[in-house]
Parts: sequence; structure tokens; C-alpha cells
Amino acid sequence: MANLPDERPIIIKKKKIIAGGGHHGGAWKVAYADFVTAMMAFFMLMWLLNATTEQQRMGLADYFSPTVPISRVSGGGDGAFGGENVFSEETIAQEGTGAADRRPTEGRQSNGMLGSDYLEEQENADDAMMDAIGRALAEAGGDSYVTELVLRHVQTRLTDEGLIIEIFSLPDAPLFDAGGEPVFWLPDFAAVLSDLFSTVTNQVAIDAHVATEPLVRQSADRIDLSTRRSALMRRLLEAGGLSPRRIERVTGYGNNRPVTSDPLAARNDRVEVILLRDRL
Repeated sequence: MANLPDERPIIIKKKKIIAGGGHHGGAWKVAYADFVTAMMAFFMLMWLLNATTEQQRMGLADYFSPTVPISRVSGGGDGAFGGENVFSEETIAQEGTGAADRRPTEGRQSNGMLGSDYLEEQENADDAMMDAIGRALAEAGGDSYVTELVLRHVQTRLTDEGLIIEIFSLPDAPLFDAGGEPVFWLPDFAAVLSDLFSTVTNQVAIDAHVATEPLVRQSADRIDLSTRRSALMRRLLEAGGLSPRRIERVTGYGNNRPVTSDPLAARNDRVEVILLRDRL
């Protein structure tokens, strides 16, 4: 048998070399995903700090740690924040309802009174205080200066602006004479008001109104007349002991705001002394 030539096939093997050591080259993707997740959590945290109240933030904190027996109100301990939480007014600046008062105290912060709860409590306290002043004025009928004759000219009401003490004319008993002089009892009544206002620190406003005159009797400008009357009431209150710094405004509205359907009625001649609510 004849010898066959050597015809074995030549096999060329190509080896693919990966420069990163196989799957190790994708580790950066994991790190990048962690970074993106952390940034998303950070921006969500910043949004929550700006969009929620103190009570809502405490609720969120309790949701993520429901089994930790801690108080919902920051205490006076010596922990990481020295007894305060990270949302207290001295830690970060806040807007909206985050700040409790223009002059916040450590006591209010430690009591958690940083939002709507404190504002509601303060408003209730104002209502109680003003109601007490109104009752004290109504019960002053036995005073030598505040008689039943005087109190029939006086009406009080509590509004969103504050306690309004309205002093008005009656058909047979005007507050001011033709020369602009006040009735004899008005200075003494202003002194009584000043004494009552000395028990609180609220600001005071004075508004004066006048009735419309018939066309045949119109004389002085009604705005000027009401302005002079409000300024006169301011001087009477200051003479009674009220500090001028507590008077926030003195306004004359003329005959633009009648309280009766008849703009000519004597009841529209009035002076309103307003004990204003505190602005928080």
C-alpha cells in the first residue's frame, strides 16, 4: 500500500483577550447606581423638610421607627442634639409654619409648639383674654366713671382683627357737640379703657366714622371730621395712661362705612377702639 501524504488540517485557534478581567469591568455600574439612589434620597429628604410641618415630620419619623419607645416631643437630654431636634429654630432656618414665634423660646421648642398647634393655642388665649376684658368693661357699671348711662353708648364684639369697643352716638345723646368737643363722660371712659389695656401688651387701633349729613346741612368734609375725632380719642387714651407706642393706627373713614341701612342715622357716628391681636 502506497504511503499517503501527510494532509492533516491546520487548525488556527483565536483567543479573545478581555482587558478588564471578565465581569470585573462592570463594577462601576453598581457604584453609579448607588450614587444615583443616594442623590434621589437626598433630594426627597430636602423636599420633605420644606413641604411638611413639624408634626408631619414627627409622624414620618415614627413610621420608620415604630418600635422605638421614644417620646414624640424632643426632651432635655444631652444626646446628639442636646435635647433639640434637627428642625428647631436655632438649628435651621424655616419658613411658613416652621417658626413658632417672632421671639421663640427654648420652652416652646422643647414642648414641640412649632406649628399650627401653637398658633391655635395662642389664638384661643387671645380670645379668652379679650373676652375677659369685654366682660370687665360690661361689669364696670358700678364704677363711678362707667355708669349705665355711659354703657348704653358702648358695644363690644370679638373679630378676627381683635376686640372692638364701639362707642356710638344715640339720637338724643351725641358723642360730640357742634363745636367738635366730646361729651363730658368720654375722657373718663377713655381712662377706664387705658387701665384695662394696661393689663395686656397688645397694640391698639382707633377708627372713627360719621353719619351722612343732609345736603342742605353739609358743611365740613366727612373724612376730615372723622380723622379729627379719631385723633382726639387717641389723645384721650394717652392722657388716661396708654403708651403712645402701643397705638398702631389712627384712621378716619368719613361716612363710607355706615352700620345702619339709614346713612343719616345718629348710630353711624361712632369711634371704634380696637385691641388688636398679636401677630405671630
